[in-house]
Amino acid sequence: MEQAEELGISMRDAATRVFSNAAGSYSANVGLAIENGGWEGEQQLQEQFISRKGYAFNADKPGMMEQAGEVFRSSLSRVDCTFQNLDSSEISLTDVSHYFDSDPTKVVAGLRTDGKKPMSMIADTTTANAQVRSLSETVRLDARTKLLNPKFYEGMLSTGYEGAREITKRLRNTMGWSATAGEVDNFIYEDANSVFIEDEDMRKRLLETNPNAFRDMITTFLEANGRGYWETSEENLDRLRELYQDVEDRIEGVM
Repeated sequence: MEQAEELGISMRDAATRVFSNAAGSYSANVGLAIENGGWEGEQQLQEQFISRKGYAFNADKPGMMEQAGEVFRSSLSRVDCTFQNLDSSEISLTDVSHYFDSDPTKVVAGLRTDGKKPMSMIADTTTANAQVRSLSETVRLDARTKLLNPKFYEGMLSTGYEGAREITKRLRNTMGWSATAGEVDNFIYEDANSVFIEDEDMRKRLLETNPNAFRDMITTFLEANGRGYWETSEENLDRLRELYQDVEDRIEGVM
């Protein structure tokens, strides 16, 4: 009733609770924006999410998806908890951009009148012993078992060019969670920097294996710092800037 009065719509329209993309469309394209680095700020991502996902299922018009952005905004502003389900052990939170692309945590915080972030939970149903964890805990678990796990990144590097690209993609997807939810601990970036950047032998391996992926990795670290997701020392940042120029020269054939 409150929403119907607020928006000047019928009770039936105000009761809409299932939203998605327009017919024939997929995703919020937040993942694409983060992958390309071409976003001005989080507000752009949030507006993109609302505009892309603000189409309502209507029981009175089966098969039709109608634009209902205002109802979507109003409903999101009342959310106390966001929730996603992990149902495959093969695809985790940072394997693909789909999960953070669908995450509305900061969208909700921006729409709530009190400005509070909602609680964010993830259900892990990949085994018979299903567990529900906080998003931040799940991101930490994912980082420790994949990105920061020697068995994982050594296995990836053993496959060559594509393996190096996979490591970089995982770091970029981790930053995606910073952008949409703010649930990535600083130590994850710091430890990743220690593993892939501070270690000279590792730097050489990445550069020799896939210089383009290594350049993208360096760019991701610098972007994470520039956007306020990673606090680190000036020494680390200076090293990254110098490395970027060195790798760029290598790719362009200057050295």
